[in-house]
Amino acid sequence: MAADSALLLGLVEEFVLGQQDRKAVDTATGKLKAGQFTILQLVEALGLHLTSSQPQTRGRGVQLLSNVLQECYGDLTEREVKVLIVFYENRLKDHYVITPHVIQGLKALTKCSVLPPGSAVSILKSLFQDIHVQSLMLAERSCVYNILIQLMESRESELKGLGADFVFGFVQSVDGERDPRNLLLAFHIARKIVHEGYDLGKFTEELFEVTSCYFPIDFSPPANDPHGITQEELVLALRVVLTGTPRFAEFLLPLIIEKLDSDVQSAKLDSLQTLTACASVYEHKDLAQFLPGLWASLRREVFQTASERVESAGLAAVGTLTACLSRSVLNSDSEDSLNVFLELVLKDCQHHLCEPDLKLVWPSAKLLQATSTASYRASHRVAAAVLPSLIEQYNSRTQCAQRRTLLEVLQGFVHPVTSSEEDESVLLDFRQSLCSIVFSALSESNADLQITSMRLLTALGQQTGLLLESDVELAVDHLTRLILEEGDPKVSLAVVECAGALARLHPAAFISKMVPRLKEEIFSGGLRSKAVRQRCVAALAAVSSRPSLVQESTPVLLQVLTSAHTGTGAFSLEEVISVCHSLQKIAEQAQDTEETGGVFHDVIPRLLGLALQAALQGSSGHCSPILEETVLSAMVPIISTTCARLQSRLAGQTASLAVSLFLDGDVSFLPENAFPTQIQLLKVSQSQMVCLLMGCVCWLPRTVEVPQMDRLLLELEELSCTCDHPLSYTSAAKCYAGLVNKSPAGEVLDSLIDRTLKRISTELDSASSPVRTQAFTLLLWVSKALLLRYHPLSTALTDKLFSLLSDPELGWLAADGFSLLMSDSPDVLNRGSHADVRIMYRQRFFTENSAKLVEGFNAAVQEKKSGYLKALSHIVNNLPRQVQLTELPALLPLLLEALSCPDQGVQVSTLSCLQPVLLDPPSALITQLEVLVGRTLALTTSPTMKVRIASLRCIHALSRFPEHEIMPFRARVLRALAAPLDDHKRVVRSEAAVARNEW
Repeated sequence: MAADSALLLGLVEEFVLGQQDRKAVDTATGKLKAGQFTILQLVEALGLHLTSSQPQTRGRGVQLLSNVLQECYGDLTEREVKVLIVFYENRLKDHYVITPHVIQGLKALTKCSVLPPGSAVSILKSLFQDIHVQSLMLAERSCVYNILIQLMESRESELKGLGADFVFGFVQSVDGERDPRNLLLAFHIARKIVHEGYDLGKFTEELFEVTSCYFPIDFSPPANDPHGITQEELVLALRVVLTGTPRFAEFLLPLIIEKLDSDVQSAKLDSLQTLTACASVYEHKDLAQFLPGLWASLRREVFQTASERVESAGLAAVGTLTACLSRSVLNSDSEDSLNVFLELVLKDCQHHLCEPDLKLVWPSAKLLQATSTASYRASHRVAAAVLPSLIEQYNSRTQCAQRRTLLEVLQGFVHPVTSSEEDESVLLDFRQSLCSIVFSALSESNADLQITSMRLLTALGQQTGLLLESDVELAVDHLTRLILEEGDPKVSLAVVECAGALARLHPAAFISKMVPRLKEEIFSGGLRSKAVRQRCVAALAAVSSRPSLVQESTPVLLQVLTSAHTGTGAFSLEEVISVCHSLQKIAEQAQDTEETGGVFHDVIPRLLGLALQAALQGSSGHCSPILEETVLSAMVPIISTTCARLQSRLAGQTASLAVSLFLDGDVSFLPENAFPTQIQLLKVSQSQMVCLLMGCVCWLPRTVEVPQMDRLLLELEELSCTCDHPLSYTSAAKCYAGLVNKSPAGEVLDSLIDRTLKRISTELDSASSPVRTQAFTLLLWVSKALLLRYHPLSTALTDKLFSLLSDPELGWLAADGFSLLMSDSPDVLNRGSHADVRIMYRQRFFTENSAKLVEGFNAAVQEKKSGYLKALSHIVNNLPRQVQLTELPALLPLLLEALSCPDQGVQVSTLSCLQPVLLDPPSALITQLEVLVGRTLALTTSPTMKVRIASLRCIHALSRFPEHEIMPFRARVLRALAAPLDDHKRVVRSEAAVARNEW
């Protein structure tokens, strides 16, 4: 015990004399936690120092005690805490140099779970009475705020017992605070006071004043701010305080009205957003007396602002105000605040709707629409006042521009008006007039009027009860007529959108009226133009979202493919491809139901059957459009999208049937089964159909097992390495890769990859091999399949790709292959196809292989270096921007070298990679500015338009560099931009003009 006491005295002496600060604290803390002495014994050991006549000595003693407490406050007993609190409260009256250490000690004590009852109040009273918080340094003020937060979380009931005295003490403590870090803490305390029921008493205005003096927040964080505090954080923290209680309404609303007069846009936005927030908390009686002033300010902001953000914030505030006033419960002796507000709005806005040629019609309409959408009561009042006038004006006006404006205004009132299930639509009284206007406009010859009327029709259709069955049928007739007769692309697009929206709500009318009429026109024997048939096909796809419509439209589209194949219909290749795209669209958008799945489960055999017929007839001399590569490629997404969405049972059946067809020639499930019995679809004669197999098996969910996998992979490998038809061997390689990617890990997969790699290497290493391109294609896709899933053997395959960059025959293909490795593939090996894609695989590949690429570049002969540059450009261009910024300094010499590469693909890729980085340039770029400017300017006269555009965008981005860095190049850049300013391509001239203006 004597030894422990001597050790303790020694530690105290060392610390007070400033010899061993950290060591003394750590040793004392360890001994205390080990139970070798107590905290009170430490106080006793500090006795002479705590009573010293020198303030600095007393301060060092308190500092040691506080530092130890911060490490071991959880080990104290209630008795010890009580003694220490009394001690620290007395120390607050001591010399000011001791105060910071006292506050640190109190902060540690407030974290104790055994804090005695009443201690929280005692601590706060001492803090509020004995120190002036704003005279403390930043860290000590922060400490005081953290003490308040800690006590509010752990001793809330005690603090509330203080009543309004606690609020008064907080107001005194925070008054004058300027540091943003401490303001966040102060706003946090104020939020808890306001939101958690603390008694504000007679200090409501004082609390508001001490926080609202910062409104609106005007804070710009310094460059490279280590604390990361943003203006948005401060704005939101303060807003939660100001809008937290209706008791602030009488102070906040006049302040908002005042701040809306500011010329600073951020202040206007903050004020409007704060008004929106408080209107969702306040009651109507809190707003009533300020309505005229608020409306005047809001009207001015919407009418006169040039900022869309301010206008949107103003409209949001109007809507929230209206919603707040709509929640009022009327008494016989109370004034209807909502009616008062709406009278103000209607008085200032309604008359502008009678002037569709003037610019105030739109701000007025938006304000009225904002009030109308806010509540059912408001929508009734506004609709009754506005709609009759708009309808009357439409019927009396003759100019198309005016009528279109009126229709657009009407649409704004129709579209957003919503009502609860028990309420009737506020537009029911105007249903007949609105329908009459729509159908009248649809009959007009003016395209803009037709387009606007279709938007209004869509809005009406989405409101319950506004379109009767007869109205829907008439609408379908009009839409069908426009599809058949109107050739304007904008009108056609609007018709398709409107028909698609209405078909989801009223499928029966489209089944009975539109689908038969479109089918008739499609097969009308050439009486209609090709453009009309394509519009009919697009419309069929657009309306096919409900299962009942899918069942009607899909057979029509399949019949088109059959007619094109047999030659009975005069369908061009372009139309056949359009039909395939429409079938794909239906597969993507149709509701995922068992009925829809059944339809598309039957579509796949129809497509396979047509393709097989075409392949067999092609070998006998008949040329079917189905056999064209573009058509087969367009069929693949239909099958793949369908397989990806099929339920497990149907997906398993599809996989089994497809594999049996391609491996065994089983044609029994195909419609119109009139095929030879011995069909070998994975042999060269019908090999182009392998792309359809890829759609069948590579997009299945991973839970669906593909039968005869080993045999299938063997056949696909053989086809991909022996076939000389590009579509066939590429599709076989993709299909092989898609299956390998989903195969379970293990020895079977590893041996399969080893076997494939040996075969690929044998072909690639033989310069005389006739199938080197095929072997390279297989290597590329298998590399991607393994790279996506982080398979250990992927390194062996990618190393083989790197070695091919110097190959005289395949070098450029290998360089372009890295673009495929790093980018998303649309037809296989993507997340939509349920492939095994790991996160950040691009970053991992870059990290593991960038050094190999640089080494290969340095070792290559001059004429082979461009392949490495192209590969690097593709890899870097597909990395996330943050990774590009991090890795750029090391790769910058190579990227600058790539700008001198003669290959224009390398130039475009490199420029596209550099341009976003130049917007926020790292220091490594600034040191290379001379080279960068010279090589970029040289590309502005490239013979390739894409290179010229990309280089001009980089020149534009360079103008954002520090002014003192780019000023020496200004005259040179302006001279060089004269040539692209006279370019024969308008888009190049436009980019050059933008860049020159910045320079």
